[in-house]
Amino acid sequence: QVQLVESGGGLVQAGGSLRLSCAASGSIFSINVMGWYRQAPGKQRELVATITRGGSTNYADSVKGRFTISRANAVNTVYLQMNSLKPEDTAVYYCNAETPTYDAWGQGTQVTVSS
Repeated sequence: QVQLVESGGGLVQAGGSLRLSCAASGSIFSINVMGWYRQAPGKQRELVATITRGGSTNYADSVKGRFTISRANAVNTVYLQMNSLKPEDTAVYYCNAETPTYDAWGQGTQVTVSS
């Protein structure tokens, strides 16, 4: 089983930056894709960004040009650099890891952007 732990959330003013981190442990050899999702109050959980083992990335249109997903030399650590933050980015951000048979999820970290 894969376990995920997020960190780095907090309160930031509009236009500011935050970096989220996700550390995976356990049976990490089976992970094909890792990514970030977010869920705002009253909204569905939505994809923010993903990265494959080969380094291919995918972003939601709403964050392109502002957010960057990356990983450390060890593929079990993934980051989300968030720049030019907007109030509409306010949400709980969740780390996700995809294997051939199941998805693992972190506990979530709150990001609040003030106007």
